[in-house]
Amino acid sequence: MDLSKFSLEELFFTAIKAEIDSREAYSIMAGITSNAFLKDRFKFLADEEDKHRSFLTQQFEVKFPERKLNLPEVSPVPMPEINIGGPNTPISTLLQQAMDAEKAAGAFYRDFAKYAKSDKEFSATLSYFARMEDSHYEVLKREKESAEEFEAYDDFNPGMHLGP
Repeated sequence: MDLSKFSLEELFFTAIKAEIDSREAYSIMAGITSNAFLKDRFKFLADEEDKHRSFLTQQFEVKFPERKLNLPEVSPVPMPEINIGGPNTPISTLLQQAMDAEKAAGAFYRDFAKYAKSDKEFSATLSYFARMEDSHYEVLKREKESAEEFEAYDDFNPGMHLGP
């Protein structure tokens, strides 16, 4: 991803908006799943995204002390979104969207780290965020594989998971 055409401020907007949007999506997903383990995973991911947002917001305030953080409605750098859809959206579909978002976030942070290489500490933190996004992707990938297996049971044994 070539970030050279974007300003530092636009990259902050993109990163912060992506973290806010992901936190909201994971919070909604935690609220709609009945699987307690998956609910915990979504809550964990939502908390991680909030920590990233907090750090990025603090860094924005340090680098742009004279500016107020006014996020645009649309991210300057196009990033995949998680579309929760309706109540009948398969969880595997949501997990795939989340995986796509995490993969894009990892790539974005790697490139943002290169963009900000003159600030070694900030660049190192962005590289760390990239690795964290990669680990989130792996968590979601395992959950998606389990969800697909679970959904396949219903194809062959409708109602198998209903009732006592």
